[in-house]
Amino acid sequence: MLLFIGFGENGLTDLYKLKKEKDNLSKKTDELKKENLSLYREIERLKNDPRYVEDVARKELGVIGKDEVIIKVKPKPSVSNSDRAIKK
Repeated sequence: MLLFIGFGENGLTDLYKLKKEKDNLSKKTDELKKENLSLYREIERLKNDPRYVEDVARKELGVIGKDEVIIKVKPKPSVSNSDRAIKK
């Protein structure tokens, strides 16, 4: 009878598995609630904060202002150690 209670259908092992699954689902629910809150805050900022909208447009879309100019600078080619040895 003790084996049936411990390992049988709907026994203690099943109870343990269900409790572990419940804990995992609770953690996932908490994570999703935090993510939803973060997204809600971002939506509110996008609706009500023009500076935030401008910042997002600059970062994600590469948008610039009316009076701004983009200047691209090419980096100097670096000299490797082997090239330095040849020049000496």
